[in-house]
Amino acid sequence: MVVTTPALHPDLEPLALLLGEWEGEGRGRTGEGPPFAYHEWVRFWHAGKPVILYMQRTASLDDGRPLHAEMGFWRPGPGRAVEFVVAHGIGVAEIELGTVEDGHLRLASASIRRTPTAKSVTLLERDIDVVGDELRYQLRMATDRNPPAFHLEAVLHRTDR
Repeated sequence: MVVTTPALHPDLEPLALLLGEWEGEGRGRTGEGPPFAYHEWVRFWHAGKPVILYMQRTASLDDGRPLHAEMGFWRPGPGRAVEFVVAHGIGVAEIELGTVEDGHLRLASASIRRTPTAKSVTLLERDIDVVGDELRYQLRMATDRNPPAFHLEAVLHRTDR
């Protein structure tokens, strides 16, 4: 069977800059914990519908152990609106709402649900900038114990071209 990539749904044009495979390094900190460094792999793809499929994983730079993984869907809204539906391997499921304009995405949690054993995440905010084959992001996180604060930042490079 021959598999072909379907045509990009026209509603995805504002988000098309994300499409592809990305890899790079980042740094983070959880609350007052020690800083850490990580390697990250991200994939954005589509199947012809007005939704971008997404998966991400990270590993520690010091010893290669797996750190985090998440999977979800990016959905265009009216105008430059963006909806991001994502499930995190730590037992958190969330909906983020935001905008995309001129290569910049800004999103924040609109709804978060947690499993009984999940970490106490109460808010996530993301700023993503895509310029050519480079994707930079910053993520702020709030928990039951801490207000929104720096959690992660990374620089990823497109690897599929």
